[in-house]
Amino acid sequence: MSLLTAFEAPVCVVLVGASGGIGRAVLDCLLNDTQVSRVYTLSRTRPADAEALQARHGDRLRLGQIDLTDEASIAAAARQLSDESPQLVLTTTGMLHTEDQQPEKSWRALTPDYFHQQMQINALGPALLAKHLIPLLPKDRRALFAALSARVGSIGDNRLGGWYSYRASKAALNMLLRCTAIEAKRRWPQLVVAGLHPGTVDTPLSQPFQARVPEGKLFTPTFAAESLLRVLDGLTPEQSGQVFAWDGQRIEP
Repeated sequence: MSLLTAFEAPVCVVLVGASGGIGRAVLDCLLNDTQVSRVYTLSRTRPADAEALQARHGDRLRLGQIDLTDEASIAAAARQLSDESPQLVLTTTGMLHTEDQQPEKSWRALTPDYFHQQMQINALGPALLAKHLIPLLPKDRRALFAALSARVGSIGDNRLGGWYSYRASKAALNMLLRCTAIEAKRRWPQLVVAGLHPGTVDTPLSQPFQARVPEGKLFTPTFAAESLLRVLDGLTPEQSGQVFAWDGQRIEP
């Protein structure tokens, strides 16, 4: 079974954030995909069962470390991949809250440190990944760079306000992806750059906010991972620079 049928097999994938809830589910999907020849994972922390994973999948899985707040770390990871030609780069990293700070309900709760941290991880980090990893993608066939965004990053869809830093960081990410798509098209005509909204997924990131999720709208990580990979597989270069939800629907800017 494969969720990546639109790619030219065998498919080499770079997955950033494999130790998170959605990222780990994506990793499992990729390792079970008959089209995928190798997965390079880049995470700040290694998966808890890294040794067992490596023993089970051997050379088909490469585990690496990266710090999205440090461009030198991103550049070093890219150099390690310089002999490869990945067709898909997917980053599933993201930050919504910390132990000390919840999303702001009012402008009165805004703090520079929290705002800058959200921007660093949710917007600048993926943009720097694009800067260093898109040059590794093939120019003569289908390739894709995608990052997890969120519906709350849509300015047109914002009717509730609040969550200032998170909304702003995801809106910034969407703009950065759009700019990247426009520039990359000149040299990578078959490249798709996309943002992805996974819905509300049952992970530590969403746990404090799950009580208000409508019935049937709290997704398992596996459902989210499979849905996102199906969406990615169906995107075309004409859709590059846009943001899509887990069900394939385009999200307005």
